[in-house]
Amino acid sequence: MLRQKTNTAPDREQIVQSAARTLATEAAGLATLAQSFENGLADAFAAAVETVAAITGRVIVTGVGKSGHIGSKIAATLASTGTPAFFVHPAEANHGDLGMIAKDDAILAISWSGETAELGGIIAYARRFSIPLIAITSGTQSALAREASVVLALPKVAEACPHGLAPTTSTLMQLVMGDALAVALLEARGFTPDHFRTFHPGGKLGASLTHVRDLMHAGDEVPLVPLGTAMTDAVHVLSKKRFGCVCVVDDQGRLAGIVTDGDLARNLHRNLAALSVDEVMTRTPKTVPPDMLAATATGIINEKGISALVVCEDDRPIGIVHFHDLLRVGAA
Repeated sequence: MLRQKTNTAPDREQIVQSAARTLATEAAGLATLAQSFENGLADAFAAAVETVAAITGRVIVTGVGKSGHIGSKIAATLASTGTPAFFVHPAEANHGDLGMIAKDDAILAISWSGETAELGGIIAYARRFSIPLIAITSGTQSALAREASVVLALPKVAEACPHGLAPTTSTLMQLVMGDALAVALLEARGFTPDHFRTFHPGGKLGASLTHVRDLMHAGDEVPLVPLGTAMTDAVHVLSKKRFGCVCVVDDQGRLAGIVTDGDLARNLHRNLAALSVDEVMTRTPKTVPPDMLAATATGIINEKGISALVVCEDDRPIGIVHFHDLLRVGAA
């Protein structure tokens, strides 16, 4: 269909009002969905999570049209959070891709009406081989619901589309239900940030999931001086190591304080050459453990307005991580 051209510029107030209506309509749909958990959906949801947790295979997500697009996203979210999953298009399944589904898998079928004809082949295949079938649908009396092992019944609500035709609120609820399944399974499996990093090694997310120990400077690179060191010597170490700070340790190797560029600036009115680090240092420097995530370390640096963090184990400095280290890997 050709788009009808118009010389009339869209009214900005109408645009904003349209957006507000869409947000309100979809928010109301999600509120109704949340209320459904108090009216029977909670038991079905728990059964769905238990069903997926019990299988030894994968979750096969399927759907047609907009439901299919939502299904692809749900499959990706499941796979990235520790639940092996992939999307199979029902039309392709009817032409050979049913062989991708094994007896130890579970099927998650998404259809708003539950009467999507293309799902017939997958439904029959699931029943034939006793493969668990979880349905996300609003059609509680539909063909899909009748054959499903578990039905996640979505409430019938108004679409944000003013004509009630374009899937909007309905697809949002499907997406939210998929996210809820993925998160519940993630938590049930004890999925940790380390596991998450395994599936997300690249990009900013992977960088944020890097640990401080992977970025810190250690050994001879750490600027260290003992208590009692003359400020002239401490400034030399600070300048040589180029982290903008020098760590002060006691005779047991424990962190006693830190001298930073800021400490020098605050004491310029004094004769620094006549002072020791004990008289200038900050005695409660911000420290972090080596297993802290880079994203958390970045947050601390931003919150405190500092450029580096001392990495400690048992109160002993073992490394230093600078803002530039976090910036270099994309965590900042």
